[in-house]
This record gives sequence, C-alpha cells and structure tokens, in this order.
Amino acid sequence: MSQATATAADPVGDSSSERTGLPAAGSDFAPLLRAVKGQGLLERRTGRYAIGIAANLVALGGVIAAFVLLGDTWLSLFLALPLAVLWTRTAFIAHDAGHSQISGDRRASRLIGLVHANLLLGMNEAWWNDKHVRHHANPNHVDKDPDVGVGALVWTQKQAAQREGAARWLTRNQARLFFPMLLLEGIALKIYGFQFLRHQPARERAVSALLMTAHLALYTTLLLTVLSPGKALVFALLLHALFGLHLGMAFAPNHKGMEMPDPDGDRWSHLQRQVLTSRNVRGAVLTDWFLGGLNYQIEHHLFPSMPRPHLRLAQPLVKEHCRSIGMPYAETGLVESYQQALAHMHEVGEPLR
Repeated sequence: MSQATATAADPVGDSSSERTGLPAAGSDFAPLLRAVKGQGLLERRTGRYAIGIAANLVALGGVIAAFVLLGDTWLSLFLALPLAVLWTRTAFIAHDAGHSQISGDRRASRLIGLVHANLLLGMNEAWWNDKHVRHHANPNHVDKDPDVGVGALVWTQKQAAQREGAARWLTRNQARLFFPMLLLEGIALKIYGFQFLRHQPARERAVSALLMTAHLALYTTLLLTVLSPGKALVFALLLHALFGLHLGMAFAPNHKGMEMPDPDGDRWSHLQRQVLTSRNVRGAVLTDWFLGGLNYQIEHHLFPSMPRPHLRLAQPLVKEHCRSIGMPYAETGLVESYQQALAHMHEVGEPLR
C-alpha cells in the first residue's frame, strides 16, 4: 500500500506520539481528545458510508443511462452538471477513504480510494494522499505544505516578489482569475496523477496506471459511442470544467487567508497548527452537502480519521475548548469565506501592481 495512505490512516487512534505526530498527554489538545473519544465520535460509521457509496454509484449509473438514452444530441450537455456533482461526491468518498474515515482496514481503505479516485475519476489516489498528508501535517506552512507552495498561484508577498514574465502578470491578477482557473482543475488533476506515477513503487505504479488508463479508455469509448466527436469533446471539456469548479469551491474556503506559521518562528502546538490555520463555514444540511463536510475544517484537521457525519457533532466540543483556553476559532458564511480567500490573494499580488 502507499506510504501516504498509511500515514493518513488513523492519527488519533495510535497511542504513540512519536509515530502519529500528535502531542503527548498533558498538552492543550489532550483534554479535547479525551472528550471526543468519550462521546464515541472517533468510531467509524461504516454502514452509513456503505449506503452513501451505493447511492452515489446508483446515481452515477442513472446519469450514464440517461446519457446513452438521449443519444447524439446537444441536450446531453445538460447532463454534464449532475455528472460533475456526482464526480465531486466521488472525490469526497476517495478523500474520506484516504483518511481511513470509512474503514480501519488499510487495504479496504486503499481499495475504496483506488476505485473512486483512479477508476471512476481518473485521478491518482497515491498522488492525492501524498500531497494531502503533508498538508495536514503542516497546514499553511510555506516550506512544508504543498498547498501553499509556488505554483500557478502564490500565497505570500515573498513568493510574489520572485515572479517574472507571464507568472508576474498572473500573480497581479490571481484573485480575479482564481475561479476561472478552477475550470482547468479537473483536467490538471488527471495530469498530476500520471506525472506522480514515476514516484510510486513498481507494483503500486502498475495498479494505479492500469486503473487510470481504464478510466480514460472507458470514458472515451462511452463518449464516442454516444456522441459525435465534436459533441464528445465539448461534453468532456464542460464536465471537467464543472467538476474542477465544484471541487475547488469546496476546498477554497478552508485555509486561504488564514494564519501562516513563520518558518523561522516558534514551533506551534498541534492545536495551534490546526485551528489557527483553518476556517469553518457556517450553514445547514445544504452547506454540509455542497462542501462534503469540509466546512467543518477545524474539526477535520484536528481529527482527520473522524467520520464525516461526526464532524458537526464534534464542533461544539472544539468551540468550547478553544473558548476556554482563549484560542481564536474562525467561522464565517460561505460567501464571506470566498471573499476572505480572494482578499488574501489580492493582497499577495498588491506589490506587483
């Protein structure tokens, strides 16, 4: 199995602080951990996940059946939206499997991840887990979190100052270009997955490559069997654009514009590292559904293996604990979360304007 998956498996379920990277008993996190364990919130909800996975697969099958029945018509483009939504649900399941929220069995977790990421989406679960585990270990740390490293976008004015040419123009305008760029993310995720193959052990690489190639082959065959080449290309581009936008909108509010640890400063505790760098999004059932439970980002970062349905139940415990020790707990509305994230990106590019 991939080392990334093993690392992400169950960071709060192991008593060894050296192996898990979590603080030892007696830290500011320990009382909260005891309270959460005492209420059984770290116990898995395998049955609920099984129902959710089955429902998602049935819905995917229904959309594909409708696609085939419609045949070679531009009306098929209307099915790109529900399919993109279901692809995002599929990505959420793969994400939860990578954190071992669904099952405590590592092989089962990886199998779920391989089916949902590599086969159904054409993404590489090993690439995602490797990147995501490093993010969880040091969120918003410019030297350690790949999500705030220099890429198409930058996250600090120091990074911005080093930009040249077209990248400099992009950084100046990155706030206004952020959502349009998400339209390319669906395709980029596939490319990143194939690029990561060279970093995987031979046997793992073969499995990942086989499943991602199978996804591309089946997906292309379906499109070209039902639609003319022109319509098939438009459908594929639209689907990936909507998928990238939806997935990006779910992850964008979580950390952008939040505290960024000073690489040369004091080392933060686990509680500081996870709470101060994360932002929750207020809302009800619809918000939980749209964001895949990631709107409880603080709780998710404190307890990565906690099943998604339990995050909202843990929130009152976490809020009260933060209040009792005087630690800020960031929570905003959905629109405000985007505004704060975009304001940060705009501020980063300010010196270049």
